[in-house]
Amino acid sequence: MLWAGLVLFYGIVKGFRDVVKKKALTKNTVMEVLFVYTFLTFLFCIPEAPAAFKGFPPKYFFLIAIKSFVIFIAWICSFKALDNIPISLYGVLDLSRILFSTAFGIFVLKEKGSIYSTVGLLLILFGLLFLKIYPEMKKRSDTRGTYKAEKIPSIYVWMVLASCICNAISGCLDKIYMRDINSSQLQFWYMFYLVIFYGMYFVVRRIKISSSVWKNGWIWILSFLFFIADKALFIANSFADSKVIIMTLLKQSACIVSIICGKFIFKEKNIGYKIFCAAIILVGLVISMIGQ
Repeated sequence: MLWAGLVLFYGIVKGFRDVVKKKALTKNTVMEVLFVYTFLTFLFCIPEAPAAFKGFPPKYFFLIAIKSFVIFIAWICSFKALDNIPISLYGVLDLSRILFSTAFGIFVLKEKGSIYSTVGLLLILFGLLFLKIYPEMKKRSDTRGTYKAEKIPSIYVWMVLASCICNAISGCLDKIYMRDINSSQLQFWYMFYLVIFYGMYFVVRRIKISSSVWKNGWIWILSFLFFIADKALFIANSFADSKVIIMTLLKQSACIVSIICGKFIFKEKNIGYKIFCAAIILVGLVISMIGQ
C-alpha cells in the first residue's frame, strides 16, 4: 500500500501546484513560466545524474524523449487553459484524464479493475458529468435571469482535453518504462529532454525571456513541488503491484484541492456545485481504495 500513499501524496501536491501555476502566470507569460519552471526542475535533478547514467539502457534515450515530447505538448495546453479559466473549473475538467488512463490501463497494460475501483470510477465520472449538467439545469430554471454561468471559450476546454490525453499516454509509458529503469533515471532524462524541447521552441519562435521571470518566486516554488511530486509518482510506478487504474483515481485528489483553493484563495463564483462534485469524487476515491 506504500505506492498508493505515494500517489495520494502526488495528487494533493498537484492540486496545490495548480494554485501556484495560476499565481505564477499572473506575473509572466505562459511560455516564460514553462521554460524557467522546467529548467529549475531539471536543476533539482542534477544530484541524481550519477544514478541516471549508471546501467542506463541506450534504447531509453529515444523512448524517454517520446514521453518528454508528449508532456511538452500537454504542458503547453494545460498552462494556456489554466491561464484563462477558473482554477476550480480546471481542476474538475482535468478529471477527463480518468477516461483515457483507464482505457490505457485496461487495453494496453491488461489491468483488471475490482468491483470497488469500478464503483469509484463511476462516482468520479458522475461528479464530472454533474459539473456539465448542473449549470445548464440552473440556467433553464432561472426565469429571472439572475444566474450567471461561467463563460468559458471552447478552445480552452479542448486544450484541457488534449492535456488529459497526453498525460494518460505519459502515465502508461511510465509504467512500461519502470520495468527496466529506476525513478532517478526516468526523472533526470525526462526533464533533460523537456528543457531541450522548450529551448528549441523558444529559438524557433524567437521568444524572448524577460529578466523578471527569474524573480518570480512562484516559479521556484512550482519547480520544487513538481520535483518532489514526480519523484513520489515514479517510485510508486516502480512497485510491481501498482495499477494505473487505481493510481489514476488517487491522482484526482488534486481536484478537491483545486476547488477549495478556488473558493478561498481566488474567490471564484458558482463554487457550490463544484464542492458537491468534489464530495462525490472524494467518496469515489475512498471506495476505490477498499480492497487494495
